[in-house]
Amino acid sequence: MVEIVGAPESETPYHWIAGVDEVGRGPLAGDVVAAAVIFRGQAPAGVTDSKKLSAKRREQLAAAIKSSAHAWCVARASVAEIDSLNILQASLLAMHRAVDGLSLMPDLVLVDGNRLPDWSYNAKPIIGGDALEVSIGAASILAKVQRDAEMMALDDQYPGYGFARHKGYPTREHMAALASLGVTPWHRKSFAPVKRLLT
Repeated sequence: MVEIVGAPESETPYHWIAGVDEVGRGPLAGDVVAAAVIFRGQAPAGVTDSKKLSAKRREQLAAAIKSSAHAWCVARASVAEIDSLNILQASLLAMHRAVDGLSLMPDLVLVDGNRLPDWSYNAKPIIGGDALEVSIGAASILAKVQRDAEMMALDDQYPGYGFARHKGYPTREHMAALASLGVTPWHRKSFAPVKRLLT
Protein backbone atom coordinates (compact mmCIF):
# COMPACT_ATOMS: atom_id res chain seq x y z
CA MET A 1 0.00 0.00 0.00
CA VAL A 2 1.24 3.50 -0.79
CA GLU A 3 2.54 5.45 2.20
CA ILE A 4 0.58 8.68 2.36
CA VAL A 5 0.86 9.93 5.94
CA GLY A 6 1.90 13.56 5.85
CA ALA A 7 1.15 13.94 2.15
CA PRO A 8 -1.83 16.05 1.10
CA GLU A 9 -4.72 13.83 0.09
CA SER A 10 -4.89 15.63 -3.27
CA GLU A 11 -1.40 14.33 -4.12
CA THR A 12 -2.18 10.65 -3.71
CA PRO A 13 -3.10 8.32 -6.59
CA TYR A 14 -6.51 7.71 -5.03
CA HIS A 15 -9.62 9.49 -6.27
CA TRP A 16 -12.03 9.06 -3.37
CA ILE A 17 -10.35 9.07 0.05
CA ALA A 18 -12.56 8.64 3.09
CA GLY A 19 -11.47 9.51 6.60
CA VAL A 20 -13.19 7.75 9.48
CA ASP A 21 -13.06 8.27 13.23
CA GLU A 22 -15.15 7.47 16.29
CA VAL A 23 -15.90 9.15 19.59
CA GLY A 24 -17.21 7.78 22.84
CA ARG A 25 -15.02 4.81 23.71
CA GLY A 26 -14.28 6.03 27.23
CA PRO A 27 -17.68 7.16 28.58
CA LEU A 28 -19.82 5.04 30.88
CA ALA A 29 -23.01 5.99 29.04
CA GLY A 30 -24.30 6.52 25.52
CA ASP A 31 -23.65 5.03 22.11
CA VAL A 32 -20.27 5.08 20.40
CA VAL A 33 -20.57 7.33 17.33
CA ALA A 34 -18.46 7.27 14.17
CA ALA A 35 -18.33 9.39 11.05
CA ALA A 36 -16.82 9.07 7.60
CA VAL A 37 -16.04 11.99 5.29
CA ILE A 38 -14.86 12.29 1.69
CA PHE A 39 -13.63 15.61 0.34
CA ARG A 40 -13.00 16.35 -3.31
CA GLY A 41 -11.41 19.76 -3.28
CA GLN A 42 -10.70 22.18 -0.48
CA ALA A 43 -11.74 21.26 3.05
CA PRO A 44 -12.91 24.01 5.40
CA ALA A 45 -10.05 25.88 7.07
CA GLY A 46 -9.35 24.87 10.63
CA VAL A 47 -10.34 21.20 10.43
CA THR A 48 -8.26 19.17 12.89
CA ASP A 49 -8.61 16.79 15.81
CA SER A 50 -11.97 17.60 17.42
CA LYS A 51 -10.42 17.46 20.90
CA LYS A 52 -8.34 20.53 20.07
CA LEU A 53 -11.40 22.67 19.26
CA SER A 54 -13.98 24.43 21.39
CA ALA A 55 -17.57 23.19 21.28
CA LYS A 56 -18.64 26.31 19.40
CA ARG A 57 -15.88 25.93 16.81
CA ARG A 58 -16.71 22.24 16.33
CA GLU A 59 -20.33 23.11 15.61
CA GLN A 60 -19.29 25.78 13.10
CA LEU A 61 -16.93 23.40 11.35
CA ALA A 62 -19.45 20.55 11.36
CA ALA A 63 -21.87 22.70 9.37
CA ALA A 64 -19.10 23.69 6.96
CA ILE A 65 -17.96 20.09 6.55
CA LYS A 66 -21.46 18.86 5.74
CA SER A 67 -21.92 21.56 3.11
CA SER A 68 -18.51 21.14 1.45
CA ALA A 69 -17.83 17.39 1.69
CA HIS A 70 -18.50 15.26 -1.36
CA ALA A 71 -19.95 12.60 0.94
CA TRP A 72 -20.36 12.10 4.67
CA CYS A 73 -22.13 9.74 7.04
CA VAL A 74 -22.59 9.49 10.80
CA ALA A 75 -23.28 6.05 12.30
CA ARG A 76 -23.18 4.33 15.66
CA ALA A 77 -23.09 1.20 17.73
CA SER A 78 -25.64 1.10 20.52
CA VAL A 79 -25.17 0.64 24.25
CA ALA A 80 -26.58 -2.89 23.88
CA GLU A 81 -24.01 -3.66 21.16
CA ILE A 82 -21.21 -2.24 23.31
CA ASP A 83 -22.23 -4.51 26.19
CA SER A 84 -22.58 -7.51 23.87
CA LEU A 85 -19.47 -7.10 21.74
CA ASN A 86 -17.09 -5.00 23.93
CA ILE A 87 -16.19 -1.38 23.27
CA LEU A 88 -13.39 -2.03 20.78
CA GLN A 89 -15.51 -4.22 18.52
CA ALA A 90 -18.46 -1.85 18.85
CA SER A 91 -16.24 1.08 17.84
CA LEU A 92 -15.03 -0.82 14.78
CA LEU A 93 -18.63 -1.71 13.94
CA ALA A 94 -19.67 1.95 14.13
CA MET A 95 -16.82 2.91 11.78
CA HIS A 96 -17.79 0.11 9.39
CA ARG A 97 -21.36 1.42 9.32
CA ALA A 98 -20.18 4.99 8.71
CA VAL A 99 -18.15 4.00 5.65
CA ASP A 100 -20.91 1.69 4.39
CA GLY A 101 -23.31 4.62 4.66
CA LEU A 102 -21.37 6.90 2.32
CA SER A 103 -23.07 7.71 -0.96
CA LEU A 104 -20.07 6.41 -2.92
CA MET A 105 -17.45 3.74 -2.38
CA PRO A 106 -14.04 5.12 -1.40
CA ASP A 107 -10.84 3.99 -3.09
CA LEU A 108 -9.02 4.27 0.22
CA VAL A 109 -10.19 4.60 3.82
CA LEU A 110 -7.96 6.32 6.37
CA VAL A 111 -8.81 5.14 9.87
CA ASP A 112 -7.78 6.90 13.05
CA GLY A 113 -5.91 4.55 15.38
CA ASN A 114 -4.07 1.27 14.95
CA ARG A 115 -6.93 -1.14 14.19
CA LEU A 116 -9.08 -1.66 11.13
CA PRO A 117 -12.64 -2.99 10.98
CA ASP A 118 -13.14 -6.37 9.33
CA TRP A 119 -14.06 -5.13 5.88
CA SER A 120 -13.09 -5.35 2.21
CA TYR A 121 -12.15 -1.68 1.77
CA ASN A 122 -8.60 -0.70 0.88
CA ALA A 123 -7.65 0.95 4.16
CA LYS A 124 -4.81 2.28 6.29
CA PRO A 125 -4.77 2.86 10.05
CA ILE A 126 -3.06 6.07 11.15
CA ILE A 127 -2.23 6.69 14.80
CA GLY A 128 -3.10 10.30 15.58
CA GLY A 129 -4.73 10.55 12.17
CA ASP A 130 -7.33 13.07 13.30
CA ALA A 131 -4.54 15.66 13.50
CA LEU A 132 -2.65 14.44 10.40
CA GLU A 133 -5.32 13.87 7.74
CA VAL A 134 -8.05 16.42 7.11
CA SER A 135 -10.71 13.84 6.26
CA ILE A 136 -10.14 12.01 9.55
CA GLY A 137 -10.20 15.31 11.44
CA ALA A 138 -13.48 16.18 9.75
CA ALA A 139 -14.91 12.79 10.71
CA SER A 140 -13.87 13.31 14.32
CA ILE A 141 -15.67 16.66 14.35
CA LEU A 142 -18.92 15.28 12.92
CA ALA A 143 -18.90 12.35 15.34
CA LYS A 144 -18.10 14.53 18.35
CA VAL A 145 -20.79 17.13 17.56
CA GLN A 146 -23.39 14.41 17.04
CA ARG A 147 -22.57 12.53 20.23
CA ASP A 148 -22.39 15.69 22.35
CA ALA A 149 -25.83 16.74 21.10
CA GLU A 150 -27.20 13.34 22.07
CA MET A 151 -25.72 13.60 25.55
CA MET A 152 -27.24 17.07 25.94
CA ALA A 153 -30.62 15.57 25.08
CA LEU A 154 -30.00 12.77 27.57
CA ASP A 155 -29.37 15.39 30.23
CA ASP A 156 -32.94 16.63 29.75
CA GLN A 157 -34.29 13.09 29.96
CA TYR A 158 -32.27 12.15 33.05
CA PRO A 159 -31.68 15.30 35.12
CA GLY A 160 -29.21 15.03 37.95
CA TYR A 161 -26.56 12.96 36.19
CA GLY A 162 -24.78 15.90 34.57
CA PHE A 163 -24.64 14.39 31.09
CA ALA A 164 -24.53 17.85 29.47
CA ARG A 165 -21.29 18.58 31.31
CA HIS A 166 -19.34 15.32 31.37
CA LYS A 167 -20.88 13.69 28.26
CA GLY A 168 -20.96 10.34 30.01
CA TYR A 169 -17.29 10.21 31.02
CA PRO A 170 -16.51 8.88 34.53
CA THR A 171 -16.03 12.21 36.30
CA ARG A 172 -16.43 12.57 40.05
CA GLU A 173 -19.83 14.20 39.45
CA HIS A 174 -20.97 11.31 37.28
CA MET A 175 -19.81 8.66 39.72
CA ALA A 176 -21.59 10.40 42.61
CA ALA A 177 -24.79 10.62 40.57
CA LEU A 178 -24.59 6.94 39.66
CA ALA A 179 -24.19 6.00 43.31
CA SER A 180 -27.13 8.12 44.43
CA LEU A 181 -29.52 7.90 41.47
CA GLY A 182 -28.71 4.48 40.05
CA VAL A 183 -28.03 3.14 36.58
CA THR A 184 -30.04 4.36 33.58
CA PRO A 185 -30.84 2.32 30.44
CA TRP A 186 -28.17 4.39 28.69
CA HIS A 187 -25.34 3.24 30.93
CA ARG A 188 -22.92 0.59 29.69
CA LYS A 189 -23.47 -2.32 32.06
CA SER A 190 -20.30 -4.11 30.93
CA PHE A 191 -18.10 -1.23 32.14
CA ALA A 192 -16.61 -1.94 35.56
CA PRO A 193 -17.89 1.13 37.48
CA VAL A 194 -21.44 0.46 36.30
CA LYS A 195 -21.18 -3.31 36.73
CA ARG A 196 -20.08 -2.87 40.34
CA LEU A 197 -23.24 -0.90 41.13
CA LEU A 198 -25.41 -3.60 39.59
CA THR A 199 -23.79 -6.44 41.54
